Amino acid sequence: MAFKINVSDKGKTLKLESENENLIGKKIGETIEGKELSSDLDGYEIEITGTSDIAGKAGLKGLEGPGYHRILLKKGKCMKDSRKGIRLRKTLRGEEISLKTIQINTKVLKHGHKKFDELIKKEEKTE
Repeated sequence: MAFKINVSDKGKTLKLESENENLIGKKIGETIEGKELSSDLDGYEIEITGTSDIAGKAGLKGLEGPGYHRILLKKGKCMKDSRKGIRLRKTLRGEEISLKTIQINTKVLKHGHKKFDELIKKEEKTE
């Protein structure tokens, strides 16, 4: 199954689709080379910032493995309810990328040979 990859840099996002299975086993917070995602991103260094699975469950850094975890959350990441004193038990995915992962969010740490703006314009022309 294809991964939908969002590569962001300073408020601009490049959307890619990749069948590359080299991403399986990587974790949120790890850095990867851009050419693993696309040949256009040669020379880029990219950090994985988040994931989402088939059902829309978010991956949370700090949870072991690729499976589901039911954890008690208070105000913060993955918790939208901001009422005072509220804690809710939520189902979230672990930080590891698996075959069940659909969307991978990343950010650029180091730029490569091509400018990021050129890559975005190239994507818009192909659509």
